[in-house]
Amino acid sequence: MSVQSAAIQVLKEAGKPLHANEIATLIIEAGLWKSDGKTPEATVSARLYSDIKSNGDKSSFVKVGPQTFALRDSTEIEGDTASVLAPVEKPSKPHPTNAGFSFIDCAQKVLEEFGGKKPMHYKEITGKALEKGWLVTSGKTPEASMYAQVITEIKRQQKRGERPRFVQHGRGYIGLSQWMGRGLAFQIEQHNHQVRKALRERLLAMKPGEFEELISQLLAEMGFEMVEVTKLSGDGGIDVRGTLVVGDVVRIKMAVQVKKWKLKNNILAPVVQQVRGSLGAHEQGLIITTSDFSAGAIKEAAQSDKTPIALMNGEQLVMLLMEHGIGVHRSTPDLFEIDEEFATTQNAMKE
Repeated sequence: MSVQSAAIQVLKEAGKPLHANEIATLIIEAGLWKSDGKTPEATVSARLYSDIKSNGDKSSFVKVGPQTFALRDSTEIEGDTASVLAPVEKPSKPHPTNAGFSFIDCAQKVLEEFGGKKPMHYKEITGKALEKGWLVTSGKTPEASMYAQVITEIKRQQKRGERPRFVQHGRGYIGLSQWMGRGLAFQIEQHNHQVRKALRERLLAMKPGEFEELISQLLAEMGFEMVEVTKLSGDGGIDVRGTLVVGDVVRIKMAVQVKKWKLKNNILAPVVQQVRGSLGAHEQGLIITTSDFSAGAIKEAAQSDKTPIALMNGEQLVMLLMEHGIGVHRSTPDLFEIDEEFATTQNAMKE
């Protein structure tokens, strides 16, 4: 039995997330897997993390903490925090009317069509999405998954200086930020949009060597170690090498090529092929550009029978620079709003 299959069994029986040490101990004690190595917990952690990286949303696992894993597709909400707890179910057959909407897209679609510019509870949103066949999931708690993903997106977009498309209204109620009109939050988003635009223009104005040094700084902030700029741009080779370290356990060697190209000049498939051919032993590839990628390049990078090549376009690059405070500084005010539900409750108490 593989490590992954054994881990699924023990996580299902546990019904909660487990540390890699616990998973390794349980699968060995149950005779589900044998290891001749001195650090079986490291092997378990690496295998599960690799499964997540390789299969994405199709992986049976999610990482919920340092070297801590759980089964995907079931979540339980405690306050604003989502933790994966319930076992994985067998995938259901796709709904014939499913348009391939994610939880996030379903939430927006439901709010636009049924919200009437008023917040809806996440359970009601999920119910409508399931009823309309827009949401297809095998999880036992789709409401919790919906709420967790909406909250995660809000926090991620705020961190990147974007205006979140959703707004929390307390007690599980969610609305769309577009309903809030052109107040201070809108003005902040407009300002940040101009900052993103200016930052991208400054990237294009950089000299090749300066740009590569900037990329090496970003990679270091993202968790890369031993980052080294290898050569100047324009020579067709690998520009930066480093090792992505996750939880002091997983180490992935990465070879990075950077392309400081104008917005209209998209990266084509031959560039992806060139990077793949330049990889060293046990390396994975990453292409970072200020422009974007053609459909052919995206398809080539995702070839399942070849070494994976990750792609980062100009928009993603700017967002990550802002998220890590490179080239910008944060001066965001805290915005407060009246909780309408609280006001209603207070009036009822007076009566």
